[in-house]
Parts: sequence; structure tokens; C-alpha cells
Amino acid sequence: MASDGKGGTRGLRYQINPPVFFASAVLTLVFCVFTMVWTDAAGALFDNVQAWVINTAGWFYVLAVAGFLVFVAVLAFSGFGRIKLGPDHATPDYSYTSWFAMLFSAGMGIGLMFFGVAEPIMHYVTPPVGDPQTVEAARQAMRVTMFHWGVHAWAIYAVVALSLAYFAFRRGLPLLIRSALYPLIGERIHGPIGHTVDTFAVLGTIFGVATSLGFGVIQVNSGLAYLFGVPTTLLVQVLLIAGITGVATLSVALGLDSGIRRISEFNMILAVVLLLFVLVAGPTVFLLQTVVQNTGMYLSNLFSMTFNLYAYQPGDWIGGWTLFYWGWWIAWSPFVGMFIARVSRGRTIREFVLGVLFVPLGFTILWMTFFGGTAIHMVMVDGIASLADAVAADTSVALFQFFENLPFSSITSLLATLLVITFFVTSSDSGSLVVDMLTSGGKEESPTWQRIFWAVIEGIVAAALLIAGGLAALQTATIASALPFTIIMILMCWGLLRALRMETLKRASLRGPLVLPSAGRGGGGWKHRIGSILHQPGEADVRRFLEGEVEPALEEVAAELRARGMEARVEDAEDGRAWVEVRHGDEIDFFYSVRMRPYEPPAFVLGDTRTRRQKELAYFRAEVHLREGGLGYDVMGWSREALINDVLDHYQRHLDFLDRVR
Repeated sequence: MASDGKGGTRGLRYQINPPVFFASAVLTLVFCVFTMVWTDAAGALFDNVQAWVINTAGWFYVLAVAGFLVFVAVLAFSGFGRIKLGPDHATPDYSYTSWFAMLFSAGMGIGLMFFGVAEPIMHYVTPPVGDPQTVEAARQAMRVTMFHWGVHAWAIYAVVALSLAYFAFRRGLPLLIRSALYPLIGERIHGPIGHTVDTFAVLGTIFGVATSLGFGVIQVNSGLAYLFGVPTTLLVQVLLIAGITGVATLSVALGLDSGIRRISEFNMILAVVLLLFVLVAGPTVFLLQTVVQNTGMYLSNLFSMTFNLYAYQPGDWIGGWTLFYWGWWIAWSPFVGMFIARVSRGRTIREFVLGVLFVPLGFTILWMTFFGGTAIHMVMVDGIASLADAVAADTSVALFQFFENLPFSSITSLLATLLVITFFVTSSDSGSLVVDMLTSGGKEESPTWQRIFWAVIEGIVAAALLIAGGLAALQTATIASALPFTIIMILMCWGLLRALRMETLKRASLRGPLVLPSAGRGGGGWKHRIGSILHQPGEADVRRFLEGEVEPALEEVAAELRARGMEARVEDAEDGRAWVEVRHGDEIDFFYSVRMRPYEPPAFVLGDTRTRRQKELAYFRAEVHLREGGLGYDVMGWSREALINDVLDHYQRHLDFLDRVR
């Protein structure tokens, strides 16, 4: 066993960051023991905490979430939007289909199943403002539901995911919440402050995931009761948590690509099947009309709803709904944000924000309109009052009572139960993966037992919350655990903005014409230059150039810098790279490399299109890379003096950048 120098521990059996791992595990287990042993005291404490948060800090939640939405929108549509979450030459790791499926399944899958029918009906029967069960109440029900499940939730996720992806993939820091604070506290992120931040993130993730698992298992129990007569009891729900958590551990063991990705894609297929079924079996024309109207109402009322605290209406409606959702999304944000960051490498900030905000929003609008709109139509137009009564009595049965009024109710209820279970699995294994990364110091390859340990812990917390007070305890734990992390998210926004501003300054210092010295390319005049342009060098040609010209040029620069008191070194690698690095102490170091990069042969030289022949005809370029990524130009054939001038050009711009940020 050996230490990694930053709090991490490496070994054959485990790989953990002890302060975060043990603090998170102990605090979580203490909470579970307290809630299950002193149930009445825990219930009273939850009630008091929820009342305090709603009455005292509700305005802070609303203002913070509004700020997060504005923040990510400004980043996307500003000049920062062109910056990649990774080096400039990076490409996305996953296709759009896989990317959308994973972020959607991790983001809010169980919630849509639980609240898709229940929430619109509840707002229709007991609206926050106005008379119940009217046309206006129906409009308001859909508008409020869209608001709770719309861009605000995904803006919260985007803040965390953007920060993590930027600092991990572009700055080379660990994929941890603490890394987002690097521009504010520097190397102290590796000390007690960083450990505390990651511990808060772990606790928020565990309680956020446990909330979803609690909702999910209550609904699974209701589905099994509807289909097979299984009793709806706390014992059955605890056993279901144990069983489904066991299934989740298998997906955890398989990892991201083999487990989570495939189950997420299966979830999306099953969800689309149910969605299309409701569209066809329900009031189709009415649903197509309302999806257009609901979208317009949502967009036109977005600003006013964002800042509405219902301060002039008595009661605590906002605490049971809007503040609960905002707390739920914030509590989930370390988990979902880190997971989205993990699968978003290579995308630009603009592409990332637009994808994360609007693609899930489109699906959410369709889901809530088709399910919620059909449910309201059943009650308001078809006169099926039993559906509203069933939702008022038990929200977990809403979906199954809803399907009972459509054809093939047994089949659709079975599919819905299966979908809740698979959403349960993806939430559990995605959460376990993220918590394991947080408690292992950002290591993605850790022993399987660690991820299984956290999957089991999440199940225990969900069971403890159900024992302590059911849905009310789930809501309270979510709202309370999110409060400290909201402050951390504000600091993350500040740190990301500072880092992006610094990068913009550096880009400005790098702007301007590059030195492309035609006279220094070996002589021979313009005819020789045409020959160089048309020549397609092979791998051996570029390797000889790197060894014969690039490395000696870099050595000359490094030697002169060392003679002038600078710390400079040159390295070469077997994979076709040569680079020089100049260290600047506490400031940002300078890095310049020339890398060999293969390209497909152009069409005019493809005399033979067979795969083997194309590989033989492939040509290579010697491209310049800085720390930020590849610059896209080729120095093959440049003289040693031209190469030295190019290095010095970039070094001068780097020094200019350091002057700007001092």
C-alpha cells in the first residue's frame, strides 16, 4: 500500500481517499442508526428542519437556482461557448444517442415515472392559486409541472458538470468537486477544505439518490400490488430495496460502458414505447394541441415563475413542491453533474449547455403532456373522478390507476414497473460510481467492492428514510442536504468564470499571425516549396524529422533558457512526440510539443481503395500542440532556425499572458 501524496491511498485491495471515505461512511451510518433506532425523534427533527428551511431559506434557493440558469445560458451564448471540455483537438467519447440516454436516465428517470401522472392531477385538484378543477386550474397544473421539471433542473446539473468537465479534461485536475475551487484556493483543494467539499458532495449525492430510490421502491410496490396482489407494507418496500440494490450491484460491477450505458439505452427505448402508447391510446388530437400550448405557456411564463415565492398566499405549498424540487436537483447535482461530466469529454461549452438544457426538456414536455394531459382529460372531460381520488389517497398508485383506464392495462403496468426498476438500477449504479470516485480521490479504476459498498449504503439510507417517515422524510432529507451544497455551487460558478476569463486572456495573447518562415524551410525557392506542399510524408519521414530537427531545436532553446536561470527540459516519447517544458514556479508553466499525427490520404492519390492499401498510403504531419491542445498547423520540413523561432513566438505570447493575469 502506498500514498499518492494528495490524500489518496493505493493498494491491491482498496483505493480510497481516507478523510473523505471514512467521514462520509461514518456520518451516513450514524444517520441511518439514528433514524431507525430513534424513529420518533428523527421524524420530529425532520419536521423542524423542513419548516426552518422553507420559512428562512426558501428565498435563497429560488434566487440561487435562477442565478444558475442565467449563468449557464450566458456561458453558452458568449465567446466562452467555443471552448472545448478537453483539449482543442478532443472528440466526444460517446454518440449523441448514448449521451442523451445516459444523462436522461441518470438525471430524473424515476421522478418522471412517479410524478408524471400524480403531479398534474394534484395541482389540478389543489392548485397553488385559484379555484380547483377548472380550465384555468388545468392550464396552471401543466404550467407548474413543466416549470418544476424544466430547464432549471438541468441548469443546476449543468453548473456542476461544466465545472468538473472543464477542470478535469482541460486543466488536468481530478474529476472531483474540489477541483472546481482551484482558481479560488489553489493547491489547498488537496487539503482539509477540499476533503470537506467532497464530503458534502458525497452526503448530498447519497441523500439525493436515496430519495429517488425511496420514491421508486414505493411505486414498484404499488405496481406489484396492482399486478400480483403483493401487500403494500414497509417490510415489502425494504425487501424490494434490498433486491433491486442487489441487481444494481451487478451493473456496478460491469462498469460504465457495459452496464450503465446499455441499461440507459434500454430505459430510453422502453420509455419511448410507453410514451407513444399513451399518445395513440389516449386523446391523440387533444395531446398534440396541448403539447404546443404547454410549450408556449412554459416559455412565456418562465421568468415570472422563476422568481415566484407565493409570498402573498398563505400555506407552505412552495415548500412541498418548488423548494423540494430545487433541493432535490441540487442534492442530485454532484452525482448527476459528475456523471454527465464523465460522459461529455470533447464537447464545446455551447454544445454541452444546449444539449443538456433543451434535449431532456423536449422529452420532459412530451412526457408530462402525454401522461399528465391524458390524466387531466380523464378527470375533466371523461368524468373519471376515481383517478383523482386515487392520487389523493396514494400518489404511488397514480400511474397504475391511470393505465387502468387505457387498453392493455396489465401489459402497460408491467412495462411501467419494469421501467421503474431499471431506472432504479441506473440511479443506484450511477450514484455508486460517482460516490466511489469522490471517496477514492477521483480514481475511475477502483476495486469493485468499493462501488458495491456505496450501492448498499444508498439502499440502507433509502430504507432508513422510509422507516423514519416515508415521503415526508425523503423530502426533508433532500431539502436540508442541498442547502450547504448550494453555497459550494455558487463558489463553483465563481471559480469557473475566473478560469474561463484567464483562458480568454491567454487566447488573446496567442492571437496574431504565426511565423511561417518560407525562407527557413530548407531553401530551393518557390518550386521546392510546391514540392514540400504536395509531398505526403510517411511515418518514417516524420520520425526522422522529429529526431533530426525538432528535438535538437528544442534542446537548443532549453539549453539557452537554462543558461539564463530558467528551469527547462526536453522530452521525447516513443509514440511520436517531442516537447519542451519551461517551469515558472507558482505560475502556469509553458509547454510546446510537436506530435506526429496520421491522416487519410487525399482523394487524388487514392489509386487503390482497399483498406490495406489505404493504410499504406496514409500520410503523417508534425503538428504543434500547446497545453490547451493542438493548433492544427504542420511544421514538417521546417529548418531548425524556423522551429526555434516558432517556439520563441509561443513562449513570448505565454509571457505576455502571464503579465496580463498577474
